[in-house]
Amino acid sequence: MGTTSCLTRVQGLLRIRNQLVRECLAEVLATFVMMTITLASAAQKIAFFETKGNLITSYLGGALGVMAGIYTAGGISGAHMNPAFSLAMCLIGQFPWWKFPIFVVVQIVGSFISAAAVYVLYYDAIWHHSNGTLTVTGPQETASIFATYPADFVSVANGFLDQVIGTGVLIVVVMGIMDPRNKPVPKGLEPVVVALLVLSIECSMGANCGCPLNPARDIGPRLFTYLAGWGPEVFSRGNGWWWVPLVAPLLGAAVGTYLYQLFVAFHYPAEDSKDLAEQGSIVLVNTAIGADIGTSPKEKDSAGETVPAQYPPSPSASSTVPRTVTFTPLKES
Repeated sequence: MGTTSCLTRVQGLLRIRNQLVRECLAEVLATFVMMTITLASAAQKIAFFETKGNLITSYLGGALGVMAGIYTAGGISGAHMNPAFSLAMCLIGQFPWWKFPIFVVVQIVGSFISAAAVYVLYYDAIWHHSNGTLTVTGPQETASIFATYPADFVSVANGFLDQVIGTGVLIVVVMGIMDPRNKPVPKGLEPVVVALLVLSIECSMGANCGCPLNPARDIGPRLFTYLAGWGPEVFSRGNGWWWVPLVAPLLGAAVGTYLYQLFVAFHYPAEDSKDLAEQGSIVLVNTAIGADIGTSPKEKDSAGETVPAQYPPSPSASSTVPRTVTFTPLKES
């Protein structure tokens, strides 16, 4: 009783009622969880000297990190964890544009903090492997634990295309998972399916540049390495590669979003746009779905009975959670 009473008092003191702040806190935590598992898995390659088995461990850790992040905050913020996914949600009208820059900053902060946590966790291994010098290139380099860099044979143009295609595939499949009129995933298993999707992309497209697919996943840890001692070379390596994981995934997200619309969502049997919104379809519709949009005082249900307007109540207009699925992914390598 004493412990319960204490927790109740603490909750009363610390509970935040502003929805945007709650969503941001949840998004920071989800991104932190995802990135900590992802980067710690990548650090295994340093701690155990880059065996093939540990490369697979790195890929698996990245996918499981996505799953863990979605389960952590999917019902609160939507667990975007990836600016590319947030952009896709904006493009289909399920996420307000004014929240987009806020979520991008929050996701970068979560990634930055996770990089610091992994650096502390593997501090001894990193310094042992690097022989006391933090380097970005060479056999003792450790910068690739945190950020992605292209293989020596990959040009910037090829790497850019790699990220557009990879992120496009990610978003197309996520759109299908979220679409209730397609083949929806059993409720509660969406994070598992997204993790398998991420794992498949990493295993098939990770050779060129580590498959970041997520601007926040790359720039947050890269900034940390710059500040922690690796220096400006983290931005110059790979012919100034650093901007590619920032820009290309956003373009890929837009391409993937509109490909799904053009090839699938636009071609469902015609039905009232209001019904589409009520079903949570991710097809683009020009319909306001906010809770504060006015309606007639009374509406008829399917049986002809009179029911109050806005019944059943629609989700809060400020919610970041999609109508169909309260989750999302990020991706990382």
